[in-house]
Amino acid sequence: MRVISLGPSEAPQPEMLRRQASFDPDVQREVAQIIATVREKGDEALIAYTEQFDKVKIKSTLVPDLLIQMALRKVDKKLMAALEAAAKNIVSFHEQQIDKSWFETRRDGSFVGSKITPLDSVGVYIPGGRALYPSTVLMNALPARIAEVRRIVMVTPPLADGTIDPVLIAAAHIAGVTEIHAVGGAQAIAALAYGTQSISPVDKITGPGNAYVTAAKRQVYGDVGIDMLAGPSEVLILADDSAEPALLAIDLMAQAEHDPHAACYLVTTDETLVEEVLAEIEEFLIDSPRADITRASLEDNGVIFVAPDLTTALLAANTIAPEHLEIHMENPFELLGLIDNAGAIFLGPWTPESVGDYLAGPNHTLPTGGTARFSSPLSVDDFVKRTSVISYTYAALHKDAEAIEELAAKEGLWAHGKSVRARFELLESIEEEE
Repeated sequence: MRVISLGPSEAPQPEMLRRQASFDPDVQREVAQIIATVREKGDEALIAYTEQFDKVKIKSTLVPDLLIQMALRKVDKKLMAALEAAAKNIVSFHEQQIDKSWFETRRDGSFVGSKITPLDSVGVYIPGGRALYPSTVLMNALPARIAEVRRIVMVTPPLADGTIDPVLIAAAHIAGVTEIHAVGGAQAIAALAYGTQSISPVDKITGPGNAYVTAAKRQVYGDVGIDMLAGPSEVLILADDSAEPALLAIDLMAQAEHDPHAACYLVTTDETLVEEVLAEIEEFLIDSPRADITRASLEDNGVIFVAPDLTTALLAANTIAPEHLEIHMENPFELLGLIDNAGAIFLGPWTPESVGDYLAGPNHTLPTGGTARFSSPLSVDDFVKRTSVISYTYAALHKDAEAIEELAAKEGLWAHGKSVRARFELLESIEEEE
């Protein structure tokens, strides 16, 4: 990990952070071709791309009910219990986010409101490759179920034998997924967005993925909704002299082991922590089965910022706007109000980021790459839409007519103003005829 000393009130600059670029022109061009081919050839393209990229021959992407039931019997009971415990907490947390339609009638008789309607269908992308992510199934599908989405489609790359890991199927079953397809990559995103013979298009696509999946989501956005453009995972730990070096080390590693591109930041007001944390990392790496990935992430994308004071440390955290922010400082709750930019905040030494990944309940699909400055975690709100409702009476329109006509005239939109005047002119003509 690089070590950078910050001056008083000095914010980290972008070149210090080593974040991976979110836009690769070569990937974008390749993905555009994949999307075009899927739109043209449908299932034929999905089968061909699965053989090309995943080295797996499949006849169909759909996982039939019989295979789902067989897979459920293979899952260890303790693991199933853990999935169900996580689901219970996720449901409990996300049920607090349920919004209701509201309407009001004003004194002038006008009626306004907001109508909440669940999306009809969503697609949930679950990554394959380096690790298995049943928790991501729960985090993406359960909020959709709580929002009362009718159709929840899960796509994920197949295993070497063309099947899907039983644990993913178990998580999908618990979460209320209605359709499972063994297909991944940009081709799966294209299928969800535009449909094929076996996959009907959806209204919105959620879930993380590699650079090709993210590029595909970027390109289909507008024809279909997306949750966010997720980059490599990241963590920032704020620490002072009360922090335990071993905990800082293992928590940095917990993020680094995701991906060689994961970004790990330690911001500390105690310079003596630097060498202690680095030494602890080396000790933990001896036992890590993902040591190569972890070391690559920490060496290539890990930075330790030494801040001269708490004000500078907090400035660094808010400037970086991390996906995950851990606070290992005295009285962490007192600092909560000073954090403006973070996807999720973990307070105190007993709250490793992994509790948020799995069991606490808040969603672990979080904004990355500094987008926590303007984005929020995945929530029930992502699976509903709001429709404004307006109804005016004669009295209400009469009261507002002059202001509407004045604004329409200023904007040069004659018919806008006339649409108000015409109603009163029509009424006057009717009254004259009578």
